[in-house]
Amino acid sequence: MKAINEISSVLTPLDRKNVDTDQIISKEFLKRIERTGFGKYLFYHWRFNADGTPNKDFVLNDPRFQDSEILVAQENFGCGSSREHAPWAILDYGFRVVIAPSYADIFYNNCVKNGILPIRLQEAEVTALLEKGKQAPYRLDVDLKQQTVTAEDGTSYSFDIDPYWKEMLLNGWDEIALTIQYDAYIQAYEEKMRQAQ
Repeated sequence: MKAINEISSVLTPLDRKNVDTDQIISKEFLKRIERTGFGKYLFYHWRFNADGTPNKDFVLNDPRFQDSEILVAQENFGCGSSREHAPWAILDYGFRVVIAPSYADIFYNNCVKNGILPIRLQEAEVTALLEKGKQAPYRLDVDLKQQTVTAEDGTSYSFDIDPYWKEMLLNGWDEIALTIQYDAYIQAYEEKMRQAQ
């Protein structure tokens, strides 16, 4: 995974509540076995019309947000089924940070395990960011080490994150990489068990 420390980007305002994982990545695109290539299907049925043409009214088709790395949405983001393809699609599209008032627990954990920083802010704070982001491109600076989100007008918000998840994201570790940090202890234990036999 790619380490996250500071991310500076215009936010993409997805002003919707209860966005479920089937809306994030629809079931017909789950046939792939690799983790890459899902970004083109992110929010597919919102991004494209029935004839396959881009829906000009959907925020991801707005050129102002083309290179955005920060997605901001309303409460209960990532609800529904626990498909891991949802964070794969978000990350593959280019988002490294998601900000919302609340998340489905499994989705939140899947984000962290796949290198996405999910940030919880107060509903009023998220609403303020969405409103500013919809009016004009609005830049945020996310600092994981300091656990802050700073808006371009100087407003700063703090967020909480479990120290375990924070260490994983700062170092770009998945759970396998974290286990490997204890390789010397594991080998010493295995050797001790061999000698005891």
